[in-house]
Amino acid sequence: MTEFLHPSLYPVNAVLNALERDRNKPLVELAGEPAWTGGQILDTTSQITQALIAAGIGNGTRIALLAGNSVEVLLLHNAIGYAGGCLVAMHPMGSADDHLFAIEDANVEVLLYDPRKFERRAAELAARTDRLKVVLSLGHGEQGQDLLALARQYTPGPLVPPVMDPGTITRLSYSGGTTGKPKAIPGNPRTGGTALSIMMSEWEWPIEPRVLAVVPLSHAGGSLFGPMLLKHGTMVVLPAFEPGAVLAAIEKYKITCTMLVPTMIYALLDHPDFDKYDLSSLETIFYGASLMSPARLKEGIERLGKVFFQFYGQAEAPMTVSVLRRSEHDPDNPLRLASCGRPVPYVDVALLGDDNQPVPDGEPGEICVRGPLVMDGYLDREEQNRETLAGGWLHTGDVAVRDPDGFLRIVDRKKDMIVTGGFNVFPSEVENVIAQHPAVAQVSVFGIADEKWGEAVWAACVLRPGQMVEDGELIALVREHKGPVQAPKRVVFVDAIPQTAVGKPDKKALRATYAAAVAA
Repeated sequence: MTEFLHPSLYPVNAVLNALERDRNKPLVELAGEPAWTGGQILDTTSQITQALIAAGIGNGTRIALLAGNSVEVLLLHNAIGYAGGCLVAMHPMGSADDHLFAIEDANVEVLLYDPRKFERRAAELAARTDRLKVVLSLGHGEQGQDLLALARQYTPGPLVPPVMDPGTITRLSYSGGTTGKPKAIPGNPRTGGTALSIMMSEWEWPIEPRVLAVVPLSHAGGSLFGPMLLKHGTMVVLPAFEPGAVLAAIEKYKITCTMLVPTMIYALLDHPDFDKYDLSSLETIFYGASLMSPARLKEGIERLGKVFFQFYGQAEAPMTVSVLRRSEHDPDNPLRLASCGRPVPYVDVALLGDDNQPVPDGEPGEICVRGPLVMDGYLDREEQNRETLAGGWLHTGDVAVRDPDGFLRIVDRKKDMIVTGGFNVFPSEVENVIAQHPAVAQVSVFGIADEKWGEAVWAACVLRPGQMVEDGELIALVREHKGPVQAPKRVVFVDAIPQTAVGKPDKKALRATYAAAVAA
């Protein structure tokens, strides 16, 4: 009987309870459209759940979601869970090859897409794989069946959260590693519940927050929904990030908090009409996903006040491993502004050396994490799991130093992954595209510190004898195959790629050479 008396309360249960409490309260709206009350969200979620089940979604069915920001995307996160499915999040800025890889790698059976933005992409994916059994559109589309029309045929009923093991895979997110090959990171009720608890207790939320959702709701942006409900708040959703629209929405809706990546913050600060808007309602800007320039952060504090709250984490330990609170943002201390804060008490964090032993304070060590927030391991990647989870720790690949007050400051990255504008770029993927050009003999891709992007993607190329190619052509080639995020900001042509003693491209030497050139 105790399994019924003491069930674990996971995010899907907490969201349901909060919506039931606020049935008559307007909670979420897409900017410019009528707000949805808690009751309307519950009823529509029930209808969508029934439609998903009718379409063949059951326990463990993997559903790829490709959509921009909308209220329906928030509903789908829960409806897929109620139907027993597993959400495979497809980044809206990803390339067709990225999306196809996820579908094949995760054994996705259902593609759910927004026809307003991804009609052509859905058609391409359906044509390139026989893995998909069902294609559903969010509204009228040319591919498959209209899920929302199907949902309207059903009468809303009670929503019953599924009973599941805490390790049940309910979500797959894709990340990369030292090889650049994407890896599926399973999410489950345990990691989701821990992430929600940390956000509720450690994040600095305004009283009854008015949240502006700008970053993709299919990814980090969706994590705002649960805390917003539990904090008796409301949410305004923007379809995409556009600096002027964000500034106008903050003023119009008297927004008290939002989540942004550093490049978005730079774009707001640099907007010509920044000072024309009343932004005084803002109490908290949650920021993360990449390092932020201390100089730009100081500028933001000077213009907006101490509203900045940094969270550091990764998909393998979602959302929050450490935090830098608003009061800890000292504009007169550049090292503090460069910090990713102190670990939250829900996880154990250590800085470990190559011997898997703690390093002294002030010495660089890899940030390693353990606790209920940490993933069980990459899906079907045994070799990477042995490396990433060695010694009973999640090895993040980020190298940091700890100061005497316990603040961590990331100083380097063990892995070659480049974080640009809050997005991960894996050099080998870019290299593979550039290497396809007949004029290129060798290529090495690396990151250079950049005030706007956090890191900018650079490529060093050795050309074949007698061959010529313009840098713009190579940049356009990557943009075509991998999308704008992965496209290099600079391509330089060299006589030879520097190598390590064992014959590998020496990216550390490349970074040092061109960082010095940029600084000069």
